[in-house]
Amino acid sequence: MWPILVLLWARYSLFCPFCSGVSDIVLNGKLIAFEGIDTSGKTTQARRLVTRLRESGYSVVSTVEPGGTVIGEAARAIVLSKPGEHSALLPFSELLLFMISRAQNTYEVIRPALQAGMTVVVSRYRMSSEAYQGYGRGIDLEFIQSLNEHATDGLRPDVTFLIDISAETAVQRKTTEHDRIEIEAVDFHRRVRQGFLELVAADPHAVVIDGDRTPDEIAKDVARHLQL
Repeated sequence: MWPILVLLWARYSLFCPFCSGVSDIVLNGKLIAFEGIDTSGKTTQARRLVTRLRESGYSVVSTVEPGGTVIGEAARAIVLSKPGEHSALLPFSELLLFMISRAQNTYEVIRPALQAGMTVVVSRYRMSSEAYQGYGRGIDLEFIQSLNEHATDGLRPDVTFLIDISAETAVQRKTTEHDRIEIEAVDFHRRVRQGFLELVAADPHAVVIDGDRTPDEIAKDVARHLQL
């Protein structure tokens, strides 16, 4: 009975708006994911959170998808290649490459770190495939969710931060060389953003963060939600 109560308290206190502070162990063994459309600033915020957690005394593992492992990086090189390099890549094949990366990252990096009591911060996880390949590419959402369950063995983030910006803002922010997904038309990114918003609305452990602000303001908002 007591272990169950401790687990429930840990999950409650992570989101409790009335608690004056968080126990030093609340974020240990927790998975924190950052999501958002391209150029939303999610990777920047993930890095900033990692720094803040370490300054607060946490042992933290930082990872990214696609990528994070040797096999994951090989998948990343294909799905995020330059426009025209892999023009024959089918949406279904793209989805499977993301799942390959996710499975390897989960089993090689994320789960071992969580089991060791470390905090894991990941830039993109399950929700990205549902938004990009589901809402964006039009692949059946339930099918993607089923693949996600298998690729992660049911692992879900304890908290997901969606750094939200409009598709138009995303296009305006693009100043560097684009990959094959970033170059998609603005309508594609609108569908992806809408997908993220709908997925977050259905997830009690997900939070929408206004990304149309300075990085410092966004970082403070993230820290506030984690009571850091």
